[in-house]
Amino acid sequence: MPRLVVLMRRATPRAALLLALASLVAAQPAAAQSVLRDAETEAVLADISRPIIAAAGPSVAGTKVVLLQDKEINAFVAGGQIIYVHSGLITAADNANQVQGVIAHELGHITGGHIIRFGEGAKAAGGISILSLLLGAAAIAAGGAEAGMGILGAGQQAAMSKFLSFSRTQESSADAAGASFLTKAGISGKGSVAFFQKLRQQEYRLSSSYANTDPYAQTHPMSADRAEMLEGVYRKSAAWDAKTDPQLEARFQRVKAKLAGFVDDPTTTMRKYPTTDNSVPAHYARAYAWHKSAYPERALTEVNALLATAPHDPYFLELKGQVLLESGKPAEAVAPLREAVQRTNAPLIAATFGHALIATEDTRNFVEAQKVLRTAVQRDEDNPFAWYQLGIVYAQEGDIARAALATAMRYNLQGNPRMALGQAETALRGIPEGTPDYLRAEDIAIASRAEIATQKKR
Repeated sequence: MPRLVVLMRRATPRAALLLALASLVAAQPAAAQSVLRDAETEAVLADISRPIIAAAGPSVAGTKVVLLQDKEINAFVAGGQIIYVHSGLITAADNANQVQGVIAHELGHITGGHIIRFGEGAKAAGGISILSLLLGAAAIAAGGAEAGMGILGAGQQAAMSKFLSFSRTQESSADAAGASFLTKAGISGKGSVAFFQKLRQQEYRLSSSYANTDPYAQTHPMSADRAEMLEGVYRKSAAWDAKTDPQLEARFQRVKAKLAGFVDDPTTTMRKYPTTDNSVPAHYARAYAWHKSAYPERALTEVNALLATAPHDPYFLELKGQVLLESGKPAEAVAPLREAVQRTNAPLIAATFGHALIATEDTRNFVEAQKVLRTAVQRDEDNPFAWYQLGIVYAQEGDIARAALATAMRYNLQGNPRMALGQAETALRGIPEGTPDYLRAEDIAIASRAEIATQKKR
């Protein structure tokens, strides 16, 4: 199954809120968010975004799309070249083209260098949200935009107006840039327009007085206006009637279904994908729902139905291996996971394969497990689960220093500098000085001490 990985990557607040008296604007505290890692989903998101990133130019080369566990329909950038997409956006999107529209918009924020600041001396909000709907929602809920702004006083009204105008300008700029990227990539803008219609529905749902909402009291232009403006631009593009590659669309529908099975309540999943639906996405969603509900045999029935359509599909094999492994049958999980790794070379799947090898408790498998896991962390070092499994192998072999190094890496990724420092210091005492592993442990120790010192000053 997809894995939730809590990384101390500071993410944007979901929305900025109007405050009544004490301050002009405050953001919800930035905090670590749960990153949802899944090899198939990451591959699909990379393929969906690749032509748009190329069209946006060399300044955004290497931009990655990262999936967060959050049911809100949202996406944002938070500095650097990472686009964060909520799981709720993927499950709400009707097709891959709608997600491409969102990615193009967020790339517009990156290429535009957009940073929100809440007044002189205030900290940056840390991100730009595509769905920070209705900044004035708090004031509206309390009695309307005029009442909310009136409470702040004339001077604060002027400051707020300037901030909101700045934010709307950025959003409009990102819309225009995103449209140019899609056009250059030969991708239709129909999905972008359709997605803004979804946002418009959200605005209706969140505000009972939508018709009377002041568009100048928002962080974003109103979605209806954005959809109308963008449609006018996109219809002039030669790519307006371009179709999404059918294979890419089928892959997207698969990951959308498996994500729904993973994050939604099982009853919701079964309602969306009833047993009368024998499509690949439906089998996928139900397999995750049954496994999540601790019915491994029913989950395996769904997985076997998938494998009947494609016996060597690596992601179906991965799912079968995970169901077997997590239901206490690691020996049976080894074969499908080994084939999945061979067919994808995906480090995330390799980490699960290494886990299965260790879980067999057969010492003959430990040599292979170490090789598999070392390769996995070399290719994707931001996976605390893989480092944890590698630490187990080292400990079993009596290599306490490298077990400590692996554990230090895990704690470092999870944002625990004190535990990371202790493990790094243990590693430094046992690993030969000047070796790559020694230097890695030294880097962790230095970074951890600096973070601990910073925390003491707060």
